[in-house]
Amino acid sequence: PQIAFPNALESYADTSESTLMETLKVRIAAEPFNLVASVIFVMAIIHTFLTARIRHMAHEVEEQHAAHLKTRYRDPATDNDGDGRPDEVSFKGQMLHFLGEVEAVFGIWAIVLMVALTVEKGWGTVIGYIDHRVNYTEPMFVVVIMAMASSRPVLRFARQLMAGIASIGNQSIAAWWLSILIVGPVLGSFITEPAAMTISALLLARQFYELKPSPKFAYATIGLLFVNISVGGTFTHFAAPPVLMVAGPWGWDMAYMFTNFGWKALIGILIATAIYFFMFRDEFAAMEARLKTDPTMDSKSSDGPNVPVWITFVQLLFMAWTVFVAHHPAMFVGGFLFFLAFAQATAHHQDKIDLKPPLLVGFFLAGLVTHGGLQGWWIEPVLTRLGEIPLFIGATAL
Repeated sequence: PQIAFPNALESYADTSESTLMETLKVRIAAEPFNLVASVIFVMAIIHTFLTARIRHMAHEVEEQHAAHLKTRYRDPATDNDGDGRPDEVSFKGQMLHFLGEVEAVFGIWAIVLMVALTVEKGWGTVIGYIDHRVNYTEPMFVVVIMAMASSRPVLRFARQLMAGIASIGNQSIAAWWLSILIVGPVLGSFITEPAAMTISALLLARQFYELKPSPKFAYATIGLLFVNISVGGTFTHFAAPPVLMVAGPWGWDMAYMFTNFGWKALIGILIATAIYFFMFRDEFAAMEARLKTDPTMDSKSSDGPNVPVWITFVQLLFMAWTVFVAHHPAMFVGGFLFFLAFAQATAHHQDKIDLKPPLLVGFFLAGLVTHGGLQGWWIEPVLTRLGEIPLFIGATAL
């Protein structure tokens, strides 16, 4: 039988007068699996910080495997036996690569969580939790919208739009940087934040990162993009997940969002981007100088083959449909299948659709919400007792 799990927060016997530590002890005593779920969650966080080391181990294993293959084949190519299939790969190396993917970490530990829950509560509880207590709409939506946003017609359209804005500054590196980091996040309010992040990141990769900025400037730019995107979705009531959760119950429509949050978010984006621009203005000059001495770095010269307007229009309609039915997985997944069929029918105007990045991001979000649904037992009392957090941290350290 399916058991109601996790326990409702109001079912615990603690009171508002209880200290934070007392509350947590009461909730662990009432449901011991609370502690198990949180320990697994902490292990996932620790794993996240170890991914760089794990990827390094994967490279070492694959180098050893490649060296071993050279003793068996004279040519280290990928198809030495001529059978049309890649030669053997290192299973251990590939598994380490998977374990070293940041986006895969929470999904991997979600499997551990489900195994532990099955042992403790039974398979029926697992099914009840996954089917009725966890909402996977957002992860599925992100996979679909990221795949659509990264297609050649959509990216070409976005780049032409940004080029028109950057032309105000003669399409200099600084003009491109400013247009992507200001206009891209604002678009997130209309095409959703995941789509805006995908388009902005890919445009930055071509118009900025290919020009080899300093590590400090590179990290600062990606950090600024994250911040701008996170606040840029507040012009509307449907693009940012945190807003979406409260817009319906609190009666926030588009007019309310813009008058109370949107214009303030725009000012914040402009101020933050301007501060970064002045902080790194010397780097823009250095990058422009390098571009003049090495014309091969110029990414403005070609947009690739032309894409018919009607194909771009149809793919934008697919994105609009996905945003319109964002809360109905059957609708946007069905639309995605038609999108894939359309992309196949117009393959000569498309790049190969790489589903790995969207799937990894979706896997990350799915793992995160799976773990997150079992962390409310400690998050709720911590948030209601913010003044006790330093005491809680000190007690935990002891």
